[in-house]
Amino acid sequence: MTEGPTIFTDLVAEVEIPQDGTLSRVLYKDDHLRLVLFAFDAGQELTEHTASVPAVVQVMSGSLLVTVGTEEVGANPGAWIRLPANVPHAVRALEPSVMLLTMFPER
Repeated sequence: MTEGPTIFTDLVAEVEIPQDGTLSRVLYKDDHLRLVLFAFDAGQELTEHTASVPAVVQVMSGSLLVTVGTEEVGANPGAWIRLPANVPHAVRALEPSVMLLTMFPER
């Protein structure tokens, strides 16, 4: 059985940025890939944490401050950041922002 494509024509339109909050929405999940769309109001953050699988952060709109290990980088639309497994990282929104997180579960 062949599965059809999964298509999102406008990722930013898939979430509404909550006032004074953070929202996450799982867009897709299978054995190889998990896509989570995050919407942050200005000043909201994901505090430092680690993940057991590698991931990629892509900024869709707004401006984020992303910390990976000891490196801190400003990230604007078009930014692409690979997060190795088990490395501490954090995200803080400098303005209302949307971010796509792609996780690569290990088999």
